[in-house]
Amino acid sequence: MEFLLSSLVVGIPGGASLFFIALIALIIFGPKKLPEFGRAAGQTLREFKNATNGMMKEHDESDKKDSEKKEQ
Repeated sequence: MEFLLSSLVVGIPGGASLFFIALIALIIFGPKKLPEFGRAAGQTLREFKNATNGMMKEHDESDKKDSEKKEQ
């Protein structure tokens, strides 16, 4: 269990790494483009979440119908 937790922590960048990544992104794209990229990334994640929630809901409904058919 301890190995699993330590292997997960290795893949997560720390505060200093995130700062340097943000600084490099700021230098490359400039201060006007970064909010646009953030907004686009947020919309993409929201759409993905909505799609997966819809798929899960459909899957749950089909499971419920199948279990009702088996009971009859």
